[in-house]
Amino acid sequence: MMVADVKLKKAVVLVSGGLDSATVLAVAKDQGFACYALSFDYGQRHRQELHAAAQVASDLGVAQHVVLDLNLRHFGGSALTADIAVPKDRPTAAMAHGIPVTYVPARNTVFLSCALAWAEVLECFDIFIGVNAVDYSGYPDCRPDYIAAFETMANLATRAGIEGRGKFHIHSPLMSLQKTGIIQLGLSLGVNYGHTWTCYDPGASGAACGRCDACQMRRTAFGQLGLTDPVAFESNSGDPT
Repeated sequence: MMVADVKLKKAVVLVSGGLDSATVLAVAKDQGFACYALSFDYGQRHRQELHAAAQVASDLGVAQHVVLDLNLRHFGGSALTADIAVPKDRPTAAMAHGIPVTYVPARNTVFLSCALAWAEVLECFDIFIGVNAVDYSGYPDCRPDYIAAFETMANLATRAGIEGRGKFHIHSPLMSLQKTGIIQLGLSLGVNYGHTWTCYDPGASGAACGRCDACQMRRTAFGQLGLTDPVAFESNSGDPT
């Protein structure tokens, strides 16, 4: 990991290890920020993403990478943090309707709150998150009005905000992009998507299942661009439709 240039503005970037968060980290770096990457070991069944997060952080030369232990399995309530089956082979229409069981209750609020706390300690006012309102799978904490509301709260609920040291800004540069646009943006910034992880329910071999909503959206987008997704998939996963 490189040491941050003290002349650069600092930013806390939420980095899950997925395609979107890798892209948003590259965007923050391209905008000239010294990036402090924050990941969470929250009891997710797809813990491979933590290895991906470390690789992405190394690839993009962050100033520091913190993995916070925050076990949401104590609460459960999601197919990612409880013994609930991850949906597979859902058609596009089904994926676009309703809030899926892979929604983790209040996850982005919890994560952004931790990012806000670290930002205040670092004395920086920029936080980046890779939420998307187009391919967001119905998650309520990925919408523009949610991000705007959290930003307002951040400036009301912190010492730094109240004392007027600066104004917190929650950056969500991928908000209005299709998945194809996100991939194109990341490729233009040098993101190695072979080092990212998206699958919610990896198989026994450790390969991505290719059948959960996240895998399908990802593979479809690469296919629409005439590209092959560089991650390994289970041999029985088929081709995206």
